Parts: sequence; C-alpha cells; structure tokens
Amino acid sequence: MTDVTTNQPGRAPRHPRADGERTRAAILRAAADLATTDGLEGLSIGNLAAATGISKSGLYAHFGSKQELQLATVAEAERILQAEVVQPAHAARPGLDQLAAACEAYLSYVQRRVFPGGCFFAATALEMGTRPGPVKDRVAAITNDFTALLASFAATAIQQNQLPAREDPGRLAFELHAILLGADTRFILTDDPAALDLARQIIRQRLGLDQGTNPGQADPAQQA
Repeated sequence: MTDVTTNQPGRAPRHPRADGERTRAAILRAAADLATTDGLEGLSIGNLAAATGISKSGLYAHFGSKQELQLATVAEAERILQAEVVQPAHAARPGLDQLAAACEAYLSYVQRRVFPGGCFFAATALEMGTRPGPVKDRVAAITNDFTALLASFAATAIQQNQLPAREDPGRLAFELHAILLGADTRFILTDDPAALDLARQIIRQRLGLDQGTNPGQADPAQQA
C-alpha cells in the first residue's frame, strides 16, 4: 500500500508558532499606536479587538494580565525607537554628526507619525510618572537611555574638538531632549510641521552647524 500525503499540492505547510508570533507582533504594534492616543492605562482587550480584528479570546491567549500587555507594548515601542532613531544615529560618523543625526531622526519619526500620538515615550512618560511600578520604571529607563545616548555623542564631539571643551555633555543632552519633546508636543497639538522645522533650526544653531567655523574652536574675531 502506498503512503498518502495530506499536504495539498501548491500549498505551503502551516507553521503555528510563526503564525502566533506574527499575530502577537500585530497586536503589539496596534497596542503601541493606541497607547499614544488612549494611554497605556487605556489599553483594553476590547479596544485592541476592535483595532486588530482579533477575537477577545484570541487576545487573552497572548497576555495573562494588563501589566503584561503594557510591558510588552513598551518593549515594542522601544524596538521601533531603536529602528527609527537610534540605529540611524549610530550609522552617522562619531561625534557631532551622530548627535545631529539622532535629533533629526527623532524629528522625522515624529513628523512621519510613526505613532499617531507622537513619540510613544513622550506620550506615556507623564501618564505613568504618577503610577509607581514596573511599567513606569521601564518607560523611565528607556527615556534615560536616550538622553544618555545623546550625552555620549556630545562627549565624543567634545573629545574630537567638534564642540567647545566647556560644554557639559549631560547638560547639552538635556537641552536637546527638551527641544525635541517641545517640538513633539507642539506638532501633535497643531499638526503644523513648522514646529519641527523651528526645532531643527534651534538645534543646528545650538550645535554650531550653521557657523562657518568649527564649533569646537574659538571664533577668530574674539581672539583678536
């Protein structure tokens, strides 16, 4: 007796585990979008079901608790931030170019509405700031990591004489992050890209990129 295969010609075999991973990824992407408009506390199985078209029972199978869903959503938002902002910054030349690239990548990420409510971490930081726990701790850690990244780029720029030696990397990173957050807020409120263009102009001026001399060197006119 010959064996009879159950696979139908021309149909690829199904991989339940891969299907489950894709479904989970789709859920988390939708959750991250919703969190920027409804808040992490606003996430629910009901609104995720409406956003994804997945049944409530199917959603319950992926997440054991609301906190688990929130933490997974934060992790997804971090993955996107890395891809959209951090990796492009690292691809630039070390120092001032990386610092400028990080700022431009962030503004582009906001302007392209990668998330409908602007930067995920700007949108959720204030919300979770008054709610102690692991979700707040994770949002704070990722935000601090981004500021530390800006400071590390600034420190390299100072070492390479691309910025004045008197610059404090931590202070400069704080200033730049504040400009980015302000531009994000203004853009989301007004839907006017002029706010982002103004931030670009201010950042270029702050980094000395619009000057004819190396920002790490003293102005010859002042030395005379």
